[in-house]
Amino acid sequence: MRKTIESERNIRTIASRQQGYFTAKQALEAGYSYATQHYQTASANWIREERSIYRLADYPAADRPDLVLWSLWSSNRKGKPQGVFSHETALSLHDLSDAMPAHLHMTVPPSFRKSAKIPKVLVIHHAILTATDIQEMDGYSVTRPLRTIIDVAAAGTISQDLLEQAIRQALQRGLVKRDDLTNAAELNSSSAFAEIMRSNVLLPCRVTRHRILP
Repeated sequence: MRKTIESERNIRTIASRQQGYFTAKQALEAGYSYATQHYQTASANWIREERSIYRLADYPAADRPDLVLWSLWSSNRKGKPQGVFSHETALSLHDLSDAMPAHLHMTVPPSFRKSAKIPKVLVIHHAILTATDIQEMDGYSVTRPLRTIIDVAAAGTISQDLLEQAIRQALQRGLVKRDDLTNAAELNSSSAFAEIMRSNVLLPCRVTRHRILP
């Protein structure tokens, strides 16, 4: 009985950090054998959402359970999520621009591999992200506004109007700094992002293809 109570406490602690979700590996570490996991789902205490991903049936409705679900789906063999929501999805999460993505965009390391087929809801991008590129949310990660703007500009998947809107809103709300934007444009002077900067509409400077002028 004591072990059962401890396992229940452990799994609820884990689930509370992930909007009620957890993986089979996390349940195993919490004290639930695979046989016990099967019993919990058969008893409707847990709901199986995806292969090896569960949700506590009595957990309150979450804000964005889909983001937690697919973040856990991206976990490596050590159980660490590899995916970071990015591009248009990150724009939406930061409430930047009127972009309305039809899919969830996720950036994963170049070495990311999954034996199962990539779900249709996901658009996978491969890139190396640094700690400064990533913002931790409630059970998932998202690229920070600056990295998000750079990514969507490089991908060219939204209109220039939406990109300009995102940059303006990020500046107005203090989510990015003008110096960081100009430095990013200088690093890739042939990008769509730099072209917008060169238009002299968004920033009080003129970006050339070689350097940024005041």
